[in-house]
Amino acid sequence: MKTSTSRRAPAAAAALLLAAAAIGLSACNRQGTAPSSADNSPAVATVNGVPISRDFFDFYVKGITGGKTPNDLTPDQRARALDNLVRAQVVAQQAEKDGVAHEPDTQHLLEISRLNVLQSVVADRYLKGKEPTEQELRAEYDAQVAKLPHTEYHARHILVPSEDAAKGLIAKLDSGANFADLAKSNSTDPSKTNGGDLGWFTPSGMVKPFADAVVQLKPGDYTRQPVHTQYGWHIIKLEGTRDLSVPSFDSVRQRLVQIVKQNKFKAYEDTLMQQAKIEHAKG
Repeated sequence: MKTSTSRRAPAAAAALLLAAAAIGLSACNRQGTAPSSADNSPAVATVNGVPISRDFFDFYVKGITGGKTPNDLTPDQRARALDNLVRAQVVAQQAEKDGVAHEPDTQHLLEISRLNVLQSVVADRYLKGKEPTEQELRAEYDAQVAKLPHTEYHARHILVPSEDAAKGLIAKLDSGANFADLAKSNSTDPSKTNGGDLGWFTPSGMVKPFADAVVQLKPGDYTRQPVHTQYGWHIIKLEGTRDLSVPSFDSVRQRLVQIVKQNKFKAYEDTLMQQAKIEHAKG
């Protein structure tokens, strides 16, 4: 019953950066020019006459290594990094030959990449010298803490496919049947092996009808009416509650810095939005 979010694997970061490099080469080399018309550094390699400049290679290496320069790498690491760019250039040139670079979806992807890059650069420049003050961080901490749930719930449930089945089990509970035993023999949820035990959770981790029912219960009580969700019909028993511990200011300090900076840049974006002439098409 708990909601979940997917996480991108850390290894994907390098692949994404390589993809970005490939997009950059494709976008900037349509006329067979270097990645930047202002880049006059010598080439570290050429691919079918198109140069990969040393400055561009240095920028690429810094991006995939967290700030290192090619001189900080071993010869083998430098060779592999350059090979990545050469391969990207080869594929980008083939994309041009095949017409892929001019397809609508590709153009849309390139435009999204351009917008993301420019937004990131503008944000970095705007926020330079605008480090959050201690007062701003404390205020944001208090605001975030106020949004957090203050109570955790420990509950069991029995999940069945019909309302009538749920009502029948509630009648058995009313007659003194053991909740865990009924869960083991009747529930269709994997938690049945533990007598329907869901452990400790916050309401935000559950679908809304389930969460709304849980917070109305007192410890030891169970729902007298079946609770309907997209998963089926539930009978819920609240085992207990406990206060939820709040993370310390120091433990979330870096995250608070990010949030305050994001808020500052959003305020700047809002100002730009107010100054811009924006017209939405009808229909």
